[in-house]
Amino acid sequence: MTMPVPASERGPAARPAPVTETPLPGLPARLSAEALGTLFVVVVGLGVPLFAVPQYNPMSASLAAGLALAAAMLAFGYLSGGHFNPAVTVGNAIAGRIKLLDAAAYLGAQLVGALLGALTLFGVLRTVPKLNGTQTAFDTVAAGFDSRSVIQAPMAGVLLVEVLGAALLVAVYLGTTAGRNPAKAAAPFAVGLSMAVLLQLGQSIGNAPFNPARATASALFSSPDALGQLWLFWVAPLAGAAVAGLVFRGFASTSGRALPVPADPEPEADFGDDVDSDDAYDAGARDVDAGAAGGGVSSGTAPADEARAFFDKPGKPTP
Repeated sequence: MTMPVPASERGPAARPAPVTETPLPGLPARLSAEALGTLFVVVVGLGVPLFAVPQYNPMSASLAAGLALAAAMLAFGYLSGGHFNPAVTVGNAIAGRIKLLDAAAYLGAQLVGALLGALTLFGVLRTVPKLNGTQTAFDTVAAGFDSRSVIQAPMAGVLLVEVLGAALLVAVYLGTTAGRNPAKAAAPFAVGLSMAVLLQLGQSIGNAPFNPARATASALFSSPDALGQLWLFWVAPLAGAAVAGLVFRGFASTSGRALPVPADPEPEADFGDDVDSDDAYDAGARDVDAGAAGGGVSSGTAPADEARAFFDKPGKPTP
């Protein structure tokens, strides 16, 4: 019977590879990615319904907006995490995945990108003489309730839909971008498709966008009464995002050691806490180093467990 060789007597090939940290992009790069991604989302989300011709338009506006969000996350998510929505940023901040100061900067960048996108559409509309004024055109895509709703939905109904939709959207984002989720690479498609189906519901009740930046961009170029109703499309989605963030923060604080994640053949773009939270990343790296030095398993916080699950690939012996 062959006795197992102690870990201390194994050769160098049997020891795990050293952990290398991938530096986070600088804040200016992340803010630029958020602004550019939000601009793309707003241009498609507002532009498709603005210029839609029913008999020649094979794709619905909600599906186009969802696909644009998925494409933006794939293109820029590796830099900023792919929020492009103040509600998603607030959910990440409450869940502990991004610093509060960084979250505030993200909100500013998203508003800048959304306003630039709406301004671009405004300029295009000015070149189309058959439209009855750009303000009238933007009225058709601006969010609203009561008389501004297609089905005359009251304020309470639109508010509840916005809270629920934003909570579900942020929950999908937080769940699919979690470090311990083996399907993390599919996050852009999950978030984009979720946005598409939610917008299908939101359009019928009051053009509810589940995105305060997009709501602000459309309201600024619409009739004055659209600005008077804009508060609801900030308060409701941020409240829904806060609920989702608190739920996932509770999951993180009560969960045990993360499950092992299958080894990836190639490095993939990171979203969520692995990109946005400098504190969580540093804490995870410190716990990995402490566990390796002490020969045991660290019992640190949830972000540290997620970082350890990322580095402790199955099939590799632990020290």
